Amino acid sequence: MSRIGKKPVEVPAGVTASVDGQTVTAKGPKGELKFVVNDEVLVKMENGAVSVDPRDQSKDARSKWGMSRTMINNIFTGVKDGFEKKLEINGVGYRAAMQGKNLQLSLGFSHEVIYQVPEGVSVACPKPTEIVVTGIDKQKVGQAAAEIREYRGPEPYKGKGVKYADETIFRKEGKKK
Repeated sequence: MSRIGKKPVEVPAGVTASVDGQTVTAKGPKGELKFVVNDEVLVKMENGAVSVDPRDQSKDARSKWGMSRTMINNIFTGVKDGFEKKLEINGVGYRAAMQGKNLQLSLGFSHEVIYQVPEGVSVACPKPTEIVVTGIDKQKVGQAAAEIREYRGPEPYKGKGVKYADETIFRKEGKKK
């Protein structure tokens, strides 16, 4: 039994939501998002909240129940507040800068890395060693942050590379002579 799926998703103030068949649409101050719920899950709008129930008690329907509720909650949060991921760059000479709409990264390679920012996501560099990825779609924000981190992930010996701001790097001791 899904503990998350049992709770209905309250529609926050300032957000208008509608359920049309299996499509949940949310409109808010930041924009508009849609989510198409799987056919094995039933979606209803009642008393200013969206409730999600499995159509039957099959393992497949029950596994998609809680995920559907979380996705609906994420689109409500996205159109109201938006999502943000912060990245930190550690290393001598490692830095980031915006170059028009693209992100230019100096990560110790012989060349500059140019990351083209995808549609629906915005990237900012308040400091040369800090990158902030924001947007209304949680999946797109997380994917963009993961792609930036992938260019030079943090290494365990000196901690150099691109890491999430809330990530802790397990540090290793170098070899002894």
